[in-house]
Amino acid sequence: VQLVESGGGLVQAGGSLRLSCVASGSIFSINAMGWYRQAPGKKRDFVALVDSGGTTNYQDSAKGRFTISSDNAKNTVYLQMNSLKPEDTAVYYCQAASVIVTSGVGGDFWGQGTQVTVSS
Repeated sequence: VQLVESGGGLVQAGGSLRLSCVASGSIFSINAMGWYRQAPGKKRDFVALVDSGGTTNYQDSAKGRFTISSDNAKNTVYLQMNSLKPEDTAVYYCQAASVIVTSGVGGDFWGQGTQVTVSS
């Protein structure tokens, strides 16, 4: 299973970005997909998650500014980020959780990350 993120970049404070993540491979089902972020010198933190039923969950700092959505048929998850702040600067990682595969070993999978930089 491979996850590929896109959509990161440099934006001014108050701006918006939309991240995308596509999961590919011998996937039978994915229980949930989510976004995490890691700033320099800090641990990787949870940002948002959406399960296969459409239920979402957000980190407190993302509520009201970020919106996670998914297209289950395309194994794709999006993160719309509005009103960005310099403290949102980080590498954003996509995760596919509790993946059932048609061959090989299932489990949780991560993308390679995409850089988001918010300038003040």
